[in-house]
Amino acid sequence: MEDLIGQGRAALEMIVDPESFREGEVGDLRVTDEDFGASAVIGTAALNGEACTVIASDAMTANPKFPVVYAGIIGLEEGYKMALAVYHSIRADRDRPLAEKRPLLLIVDTPGNGPGKQEEIFGMNKATGAYQLALAEARKAGHPIVAIVVGRAISGGFLCHGLQADHVLSLGPQFHTMIHVMPITSISRITKLDIEWLQELARDNPVFAAGPDFFYQLGGVEELIDSIEAMRERVIAHVAEVRGKKLAGRDEELGPWGRGLLAAERGSRLTRRKVMQTMDDEFAAVSGRYLS
Repeated sequence: MEDLIGQGRAALEMIVDPESFREGEVGDLRVTDEDFGASAVIGTAALNGEACTVIASDAMTANPKFPVVYAGIIGLEEGYKMALAVYHSIRADRDRPLAEKRPLLLIVDTPGNGPGKQEEIFGMNKATGAYQLALAEARKAGHPIVAIVVGRAISGGFLCHGLQADHVLSLGPQFHTMIHVMPITSISRITKLDIEWLQELARDNPVFAAGPDFFYQLGGVEELIDSIEAMRERVIAHVAEVRGKKLAGRDEELGPWGRGLLAAERGSRLTRRKVMQTMDDEFAAVSGRYLS
């Protein structure tokens, strides 16, 4: 197999323990594709012998209710379904000690959110925002969350399904994986900058360039994986690493904050810390007027 684009279900089965995936079951939640969000795959599996919540996009399944939700796009129903899986994971383990909180495995292959008029009117932004919030709450509740990009991780789809994880992994660029916040065409349209100039800038500027290697430079990806066969081993290793850091109280090294620190270690986003410090200093200078 040359790549896993569009093969979220296949990637899922390659990572979890054989024949352990129970689709549509998370804690006391029971849903079927016929209920809603058919292209959002949720369920419980065993990962190295322990229960794990799995959330993935199925690019081979479209949502018949919303014409723009296909090929792995995360729309209104999909965001809501994924959020439900996270909240039921938190509920199922709420009385378990930190060392026993189930991991959440995110299989990422999405070209973005479903920006159709119907979805916007019905509240797609609220559904996908709820999914982001759910993952942040699970992360802070002690669940190890590991995302692995097996195909596309683009725009708002990646923002809600991936970037709230403790660790983000990715198959290397040789597997045609693609990671970027926004296509060059969209950047040009919004900024009114010449597209040819932006394309030239994207050749060596990781902020604009599309690809897991550039995102690795920015600290957005903890590890690039050089073989499909190694996915399972590396996911298991990162779950253990994340859990160890949570048990040691080193949460600042995980999630979005940790990726900022990782970027600095790799010589990228060096101005980030200076800007944050300046904002902290300016707030401290005036906070006494407003806080008692």
